[in-house]
Amino acid sequence: MWRWTSLIVVIIGLLIGWQYWQRDEAERGGNDVTDTTKHSIPLEENVDGGPPRDGIPSIDDPEFVAISEASGQLADDKPGIAIELGGVARFYPYEILVWHEIVNDTLPDGQRILVTYCPLCRSGIVFDPLVDGERVEFGTSGKLWNSNLLLYDRTTESLWSQVLGEAVVGPQTGTKLTILPSDISSFGAWQQAHPAGQVLARPANSNRTYGRDPYGDYATTTGTYFPLSNRDDRLGEKALVYGVEFDGQTKAYPDDLIRRVGTVHDTFNGREITAQYDAGADTVRLFVNTDGGRERLNPFVTYWFAWAAAHPETALYEEAR
Repeated sequence: MWRWTSLIVVIIGLLIGWQYWQRDEAERGGNDVTDTTKHSIPLEENVDGGPPRDGIPSIDDPEFVAISEASGQLADDKPGIAIELGGVARFYPYEILVWHEIVNDTLPDGQRILVTYCPLCRSGIVFDPLVDGERVEFGTSGKLWNSNLLLYDRTTESLWSQVLGEAVVGPQTGTKLTILPSDISSFGAWQQAHPAGQVLARPANSNRTYGRDPYGDYATTTGTYFPLSNRDDRLGEKALVYGVEFDGQTKAYPDDLIRRVGTVHDTFNGREITAQYDAGADTVRLFVNTDGGRERLNPFVTYWFAWAAAHPETALYEEAR
């Protein structure tokens, strides 16, 4: 009897310990706190990326410096995400974003924006973080889908695919974020156009070695670190593309082609598309022609492998042979 009593006590102790472990895991940012009942991607494709949730810390209270100060740390050829919204021009260097991936920013007019960067896909995309009428904060989930960043919102814990701009696991599954206009540019070209612009500052008291790429030669070598649900050899897997979607149909426009020829004209899904390289701004922009002129498009900028994996039926713009 004593032996059975002891065994029961041990089992109860283990169960209590397990409950506390689960609670502590959630409190310290464990990877598995999202309710997976609702999802639009196979759960087995939702893989751990290595660091736990918030192990790659988002920047939630960003500070900015003048170009004169940033120039002491940032070379002219360094790329980043550039915005001109809410009466301010800001530049978010990749060499900072590579260590943080997400910036929850607020513009001087009070507008909140979500700046995202996935180093594995070289995808720099800015969203309006409006969900159910409220603007929410996002963090890094520690999860990846098709080797692309899965964000989580700090309200419902849902997981959001950066390359889709959409929640794919959790209560918000199917909800989409609106992409905001931004450019991928070099610091030198951007500062020439925006001499009074603001540059994201390196977070104070951080021990990260900004200026060093923790991914080494990943961008210049073949292969991905994580599995893909679809591969497409029409283009090099790490060729940068600009992806657009109209009425459920998608198409990608290669960055190197646009930069080489200067201007690309295309008809896609009944729409006339123009892609242009602005040499002065060192950026590519896409437009759709309208009766009154043209409107700027806000494409998904990413490596081809990520776009093709997320959109297996995507069209690809290619030069006429």
